[in-house]
Amino acid sequence: MGVGDFESFAETASDSLLRQAWLLTGDPHKAEDLLQTVLARLWQRWARVSDPWPYARKMLYSTYLTWWRRRWRHEVPTSELPDASSAGPDVELRLTLLGRLASLSRMQRAVLALRYWEDLSVEDTATVLGCSAGSVKTHTARALAVLRADELLRLEAGL
Repeated sequence: MGVGDFESFAETASDSLLRQAWLLTGDPHKAEDLLQTVLARLWQRWARVSDPWPYARKMLYSTYLTWWRRRWRHEVPTSELPDASSAGPDVELRLTLLGRLASLSRMQRAVLALRYWEDLSVEDTATVLGCSAGSVKTHTARALAVLRADELLRLEAGL
């Protein structure tokens, strides 16, 4: 596959991969960094890749699980938060869910993203993450237990 094929793939796949990266990192800037790293690594291996979509997805998740833990995490200053009374119930539920997702381990978050965002089977998730199906089931159960422990999520989202 040539340069044009890579450019076409990157243009087509970037939006989907960026959404997956954002779901994993919880931060749009970190998601862009993750995607850029994956595309750069994919370009280096492009001549040997026969099916780019599964390869890119696996690379995204493996990069997130390994490279991301080595990055220094620091506080990010934010502007003033909006008045809490103006936030509706959906916003409160979303913020609670995002907070709970951020509290999960990287593997639990990756498993939930693959299973429920990308709708992959247990076996396909295990293949992407390079682990056993039993490990996927364990991480799924533990992650869902954490989410179910939150009263607001349980009542509002039916967890």
